[in-house]
Amino acid sequence: MAVVVMKPVTESIAETMLTDMERLPSLQLGNFTLEFELGDLSPEMQEVARKELRENPDLKREAVEELRELLKEDKELKVPYDNDAWLVRFLRPCKFYPKSAYDLIKRYYAFKVKHSDVYNDLLPSRETNIFEQNILTVQPNRDQFGRRILVIELGKKWNHKKCTLDEVFKGCVLFLEAAMLEPATQVAGAVVIFDMDGLTLQQTWQFTPPFAKRIVDWLQDSVPLRIKNIHIVNQPYVFNMVFALFKPFLREKLKSRIIFHGTDRKSLHKHMAPKCLPECYGGTLEIPRIDGKQWLELLLLCDQEFKAINSYGYKKN
Repeated sequence: MAVVVMKPVTESIAETMLTDMERLPSLQLGNFTLEFELGDLSPEMQEVARKELRENPDLKREAVEELRELLKEDKELKVPYDNDAWLVRFLRPCKFYPKSAYDLIKRYYAFKVKHSDVYNDLLPSRETNIFEQNILTVQPNRDQFGRRILVIELGKKWNHKKCTLDEVFKGCVLFLEAAMLEPATQVAGAVVIFDMDGLTLQQTWQFTPPFAKRIVDWLQDSVPLRIKNIHIVNQPYVFNMVFALFKPFLREKLKSRIIFHGTDRKSLHKHMAPKCLPECYGGTLEIPRIDGKQWLELLLLCDQEFKAINSYGYKKN
């Protein structure tokens, strides 16, 4: 039984949010607390940011100011350029090169315009079905490198007549938008596990080339988050038909990060330590697995933050 807990919001946490929340939502699940990790970077993560992203106080300050000026000059975009934490959110995946971050912001919002049928009024409260289907979850823990772990189960758990691929995509967007708020995730990035156990021929027919292109365009060009690896596990032979749709759109960088494991757990463990994985993936993790409905409870408490996220972008004519 999950119990909603409202924790006081510290000044550093308040700076990462676009809305004024006096209390930070979290869920108490037995001895474990499920929450978005919005606090300052740990010393270990600060070191990762320094080594991998060139992050240091002086460069950070200069890059924030330069990016702010670029955005001020862009009269087409409405963005919260006065919010330093929001600017850092885009600077980190671009290793603090302001022009690259500015280009990423433009691609991020251009993608939202191009796929407005997905993004218009995208809120947890309007997308309850995908979470209730329990095919989409984020591990409550991180991997050995501090990365968030998103698990998508599109095999026997997925009833394609009850839940469309567009709904799956919307759920992924909501999760990654939430992950983008977390400083540790901005630095370490995220990994995805696609569990295709039980995928049927009928399910493969739900995938189309336009859907595949949208997903690849999103991951390669429009997500302000470091997607470090995509692990495909338990895939049957028919999955080759699905992957064939995605392959033409993949550039080498993303293609090299997609790893196929089948049922070989030792192969998966070369990339993800068993202590970070649940038993179903050959792991030894003892934290209870969080289901989609429990994540939905937490996301619903942040509906106002998602409304604020949706309020920015290219100005409508």
